[in-house]
Amino acid sequence: MKISIITVVWNNKKTIKDAIESVLGQTHKDIEYIIIDGASTDGTVEVVKSYGNKINKFVSEPDKGLYDAMNKGIALASGDVVGILNSDDFYIDNGVIERIVKEFEEKQTDSVFADLVYVKSENLDKIVRHYDSSYFTPQKFAYGWMPAHPTFFVKRWVYEKYGVFRTDLKIGADFDILARFLYTNKISYSYMKEVLVKMRLGGVSTSFSSIWINNIEQLRVCRQNKIDTNIFKILSKYPSKLMGFVRK
Repeated sequence: MKISIITVVWNNKKTIKDAIESVLGQTHKDIEYIIIDGASTDGTVEVVKSYGNKINKFVSEPDKGLYDAMNKGIALASGDVVGILNSDDFYIDNGVIERIVKEFEEKQTDSVFADLVYVKSENLDKIVRHYDSSYFTPQKFAYGWMPAHPTFFVKRWVYEKYGVFRTDLKIGADFDILARFLYTNKISYSYMKEVLVKMRLGGVSTSFSSIWINNIEQLRVCRQNKIDTNIFKILSKYPSKLMGFVRK
């Protein structure tokens, strides 16, 4: 089974190497690695190019934002399954993709997801929060819950049939695409009870203003997908999220 992994990056010379090496170190050999760069000027391009033909497809050009870049990567993907690894993130060990492939083959499912942990940027062994995807059911979208997106792998035909990331959403396009796939179009899924990805704490969706925008966009996405919800349901996810800090 061929797996396409897409990493989107813009001016992230500091951490892109960890993401790249966590992909190149995987024991599963049939991996197509695609990196989409937004015309970085900080040396990111030089870091990527230093890996030569180990990176199967590399594009560096201006884009219209994170989700536009992800869509470019999906358009280039030729694998049976597509996964997205952010440039700040990395797989927890070298056997992640091999276990993902085994899950797809044994469960005959359309998609697979698992857990991730947030770690401190200055200490990658220090876990700050555990994102437990086991709580997820399609009905949980009404409460702003979704599987951990960096752990989500899906058959490429699903993108071809049900569409790619919306570029009119600032933060919530990952919530939207998972709602479309798992709730509206009811693709099959399998949950793996293990941590697959380490994510550095921080990023586009962690400021107060961004959190509020994300909640409003989630509400909008739910209404568009005919998911019965309201802003109070969406906000009710936060006490449960706090449990992730306790569990860490």
